[in-house]
Amino acid sequence: MSALAPQSEPRSQPPVPPAIGGAVVSPAAALAQASPLAERRRFPLLLRFFEPAPPVPVTLTDAAEIQAQQRYWQRRVMVATIVGYAVFYFVRKNLSIAMPMMEKSLGFTKVDLGWFLTLHGVLYGVSKFVNGFFGDRCNVRAFMVTGLVLSAVVNVFFGLSSAVAALGFFWMINGWFQGMGFPPCARAFTHWVPPRELATKMSIWNASTNIGAGLVVVMCSYLLSYFGNWRLCFFVPATIAFLCAMFLWFALPDTPPSVGLPEVQGTQVNTAANDSDDWKVVAVKYVFSNPYIWLLGVANFFVYTIRYAMLDWGPTLLTQAKHLQLTNAGWMVAGFEISGMTGALIGGWLTDRLFGGRGFRSCVFYMAMAGVSVLLFWKVAGESMWLNTLLLCLSGFFIYGPQCLISIAAANLATKRAAATAVGLTGIFGYASTTLSGIGLGKLVQTYGWDAGFIGMLIVAVLGTLACALGWNAKADGYGD
Repeated sequence: MSALAPQSEPRSQPPVPPAIGGAVVSPAAALAQASPLAERRRFPLLLRFFEPAPPVPVTLTDAAEIQAQQRYWQRRVMVATIVGYAVFYFVRKNLSIAMPMMEKSLGFTKVDLGWFLTLHGVLYGVSKFVNGFFGDRCNVRAFMVTGLVLSAVVNVFFGLSSAVAALGFFWMINGWFQGMGFPPCARAFTHWVPPRELATKMSIWNASTNIGAGLVVVMCSYLLSYFGNWRLCFFVPATIAFLCAMFLWFALPDTPPSVGLPEVQGTQVNTAANDSDDWKVVAVKYVFSNPYIWLLGVANFFVYTIRYAMLDWGPTLLTQAKHLQLTNAGWMVAGFEISGMTGALIGGWLTDRLFGGRGFRSCVFYMAMAGVSVLLFWKVAGESMWLNTLLLCLSGFFIYGPQCLISIAAANLATKRAAATAVGLTGIFGYASTTLSGIGLGKLVQTYGWDAGFIGMLIVAVLGTLACALGWNAKADGYGD
């Protein structure tokens, strides 16, 4: 799939300073930055809806005004994608809080529920990878809105079903549409945010995952407590998703040139005159030939194993192993997410300020401490609600640091030309982890109990720390290549 249609050369305009420092550039040069290769082919007719917004001639000539406009649009992108991606979690992480009641009312086993998580996660990972290729070349707004609407539709069908096969099928399909959520966000951020600020800004954006997962488990825990109907955990979030899709349609832009602004300083990619815009060539050059992106994928497998073991099985673990009330468990999982948001924010700041944008180095510390936190949660917390809450939140703080930073490191190393593809590759590793955190953990706990589950998580934490340590010497980004 290619990107923009050939654009006619704009008429000569007075020189326009770039938004952030650097040399003076003309509007024609700004458009050339947006389309560094001369000829671009149109999308096939049936896919024109996803075609990137064409560049608009730059008419602003005042440097301060350009900076103000870029800051405005950057804030708008951040707010819209934070809200949008949080709501993606409303129609994805609603299953975890409904699982204990589904287990009772429908007679499902932990293995059945584990299969739901595994099939969903594996297809989500494949979707995130495949849609990464498309997301690098598609209109941010069209792609994100389509994914959210389709995911909401599938949630409605899931809520109307009762058979194991039907529920498994719909949740698996939901995994595919969920994979359309992150790629447009990666495209938006690598176009709107300078590489030197990407770790900080995307760690702020990453709060959307914690906000979405935290709010939906609390909301659904109260729906279950007051109405006792697990199907509401899918109907209500789906309604919210439909409303959010309308908001995103009017709030999201595509790239800076699509709103008449020059490219953000630092995001220019060095392309030779004979450089190809073919997506396969770009993917090989910026993603598949970079060993550090593959290593990020391996590290992501271990990070996501712990993350989803704690998140997806959290309500079940807290009610069955720790003997806590479901509403309390919902709030505790929300606390896990809020602490994770804090950990990701601090991790992004540390990566930019202390490690010069080198995400691997922050991840070594975070993964080691995640293992320590899980050990304390297992051995020290007992059945105390407050101690369990404290140690669960501590685990979230350290787990979400690398969860956020691995995607940022992949996007920076691949540059804006292949950011979504790189994140998709690491994502397919991450969501392949549901073979362990889903059916694997379900079978392990069903057979040997929760102690065996905790031992498995500790082994994964050690392996994840070692994988991150192997990337210690990786560069901060790929823009100098």
